[in-house]
Amino acid sequence: MTHRIALISALTVGAFLVGAPAEAKGCLKGAVVGGVAGHMAGHGKMGAAAGCAIGHHNANKKAKQG
Repeated sequence: MTHRIALISALTVGAFLVGAPAEAKGCLKGAVVGGVAGHMAGHGKMGAAAGCAIGHHNANKKAKQG
């Protein structure tokens, strides 16, 4: 049941970010990884949110470099 919630949360975040593909890509990857890691620690939603923020930051940094 909690796996469904994590998956639905990640997909919902992705649905809101469809308008910004480069930024969404980093966020979605981070949200999935963070959501899984957070789920293992009992904090899937917080992990997904933190992963999204980190993924977004890394995508922006990569875009500025090249």
